[in-house]
Amino acid sequence: MSTKRITVTLSDLAKMIDVSLLHPTMTDAEIIAGLEQAKEYNTATACVKPYSIPLAKEYLAGTSVKVCPVIGFPHGNSTTKVKEFEAVEAVEAGGEEIDMVINIGKALSGEWAYVEDEIRAVNDAVTSRGAILKVIFENDYLQDRHIVKLCEICSRVRVAFVKTSTGYGFVKGEDGKYTYKGATLPHLALMRKHTDPSVQIKAAGGVRTLDDLLRVRALGVTRVGATATKAMLDEAVRRGIGKEPKEVEVSFEGTELSAGAY
Repeated sequence: MSTKRITVTLSDLAKMIDVSLLHPTMTDAEIIAGLEQAKEYNTATACVKPYSIPLAKEYLAGTSVKVCPVIGFPHGNSTTKVKEFEAVEAVEAGGEEIDMVINIGKALSGEWAYVEDEIRAVNDAVTSRGAILKVIFENDYLQDRHIVKLCEICSRVRVAFVKTSTGYGFVKGEDGKYTYKGATLPHLALMRKHTDPSVQIKAAGGVRTLDDLLRVRALGVTRVGATATKAMLDEAVRRGIGKEPKEVEVSFEGTELSAGAY
């Protein structure tokens, strides 16, 4: 089977989206434009760099769009104490959801106790202050066995979300060029399979069209990081997705899951 039918509303799709405002070159004016878009489309959150939290709070006041700062971003190399401190500062400044990058080198080294202790420390710091934690794996750097182990750890710690990528995990090839895949359908299916049902999945990097958004939703993904919010949701309206639930057919034809592995 290469298709699946799901039922969605426009609000369902909007509330899957964390508007990504994380590029290092973004000016405050560009961040404000992104915040206005998050407000216009009533997305789940606006994902911002920590210094932008006050700006995000100002522009999103009175809406249901939450402020989502990133921690240890994008490479995850800060010490556990620094990540914990940064997360506490972010929550106290107004962050309601926190996206933290794991220590990737420690995961690749198999130092799982370190990785688990760090995730637990940051999760405890965040949840004790009323926020939630999303844990970023950076799948482009990992093999399936690392992803499975991280899913198991995050299930034990009971974080809110596991997340595929930062959007900046470029891998250098033999030709010297850097490439990036981000959220792939096989990795999302793997994460959903090996993560406790209480832990949600966030796809980041590569979800750029409405069809991409519908495919990941059909796999059980409940949140995406996106820079193409307007394009995806305007296309949903053109296809007749609105306030009332609408059944749509999602095609996996031509994708890595076209054989029905999901």
